[in-house]
Amino acid sequence: MPLAQLLEQYVSLGIFVLAAGLSVLSFLAWRRERDRRMWIVTLGYGMFAVYGLIVFLEYPLLPYFPYATLELLEHGSAILILGGLLAFFVALTRD
Repeated sequence: MPLAQLLEQYVSLGIFVLAAGLSVLSFLAWRRERDRRMWIVTLGYGMFAVYGLIVFLEYPLLPYFPYATLELLEHGSAILILGGLLAFFVALTRD
């Protein structure tokens, strides 16, 4: 596997692990405080985690799915980043 693909694999795995961990911590904070903003933050981190997982699984799934389908899924999942950023904006602007 070329260096660029390895770098993409490790970075996306890091995004998945970190975002999933932060999502769990945000969920626990939401359960403790019942603040709607923490639920929105949990969803935002969850979107980042799903994005990281999709990008991480792209190369291992190449033998099973067509390349074009996986590329479309990877590039289309960038919408999750936009959704996560919007979720953080909504959480910050709520009273």
